[in-house]
Amino acid sequence: MYFALVALAGFCAGFINALAGGGSFLTLPALIAAGIPPVDANASSTVGLFPAQIVTAYTARESLTEVSRDRRINVLALSLISLVGGFIGGLLLLVTSQQTFGLIVPWLLLFATVAFAVGLMPGAMRGNPWLDRRAVFAVQGLVSIYGGYFGGGIGILMLATLTLYGLTDIYLMNGLKILLAALMNAAAVATFVLTGLVHWPQTLVMTIAACAGGVLALRLARHIRPTHIRLFVILIGVILTVYFFVKPA
Repeated sequence: MYFALVALAGFCAGFINALAGGGSFLTLPALIAAGIPPVDANASSTVGLFPAQIVTAYTARESLTEVSRDRRINVLALSLISLVGGFIGGLLLLVTSQQTFGLIVPWLLLFATVAFAVGLMPGAMRGNPWLDRRAVFAVQGLVSIYGGYFGGGIGILMLATLTLYGLTDIYLMNGLKILLAALMNAAAVATFVLTGLVHWPQTLVMTIAACAGGVLALRLARHIRPTHIRLFVILIGVILTVYFFVKPA
């Protein structure tokens, strides 16, 4: 039964991540429900969703090609920042005890859910450039560290950052978001695998399901309003945040 739950969570997470982000809202609790300790569950969730990010990045390669032609965007610099930040975030998770991480999870979920909600505020996508290039690099560094440590909500955090930088094409922004999320998780994945935190049976089931969900999402992307997906993710985030705050330690 738990494997079915993990597979369903993985499929939905891959679908959501390809369109907006927030898939770990589903996979982390599913793995914890399957009996995996919180830190191990977070590591397994990151590893399980990583191949789907690679698959969706390849599927969205046309948008990445267009992004690389925009002189405002230094794809190489953002990629390197994402790799380094993801590695730092992964190391921070390794020095966090299971009990401590269990106490932090509801606050991380709350923070990520608020980030999603802010992304839906009126005027958030008008493209007024509030950030310059250096500020974008700095913010992406913080998002990458957070992504390597936890990962929930990094999609919307990156979309919000790019919006404040003045970008408006959600199709191109989403392609760049997928690439940077894959890179920041690559460093964290290597760390988690080498340290033995990954529970492979559940992780492999999640991986297959997440890849299927991600590919399906990108094929349907032009027929689904991103706002509807984000509203669904916010709803899931609110439910899970409340659950983790009220459940017994």
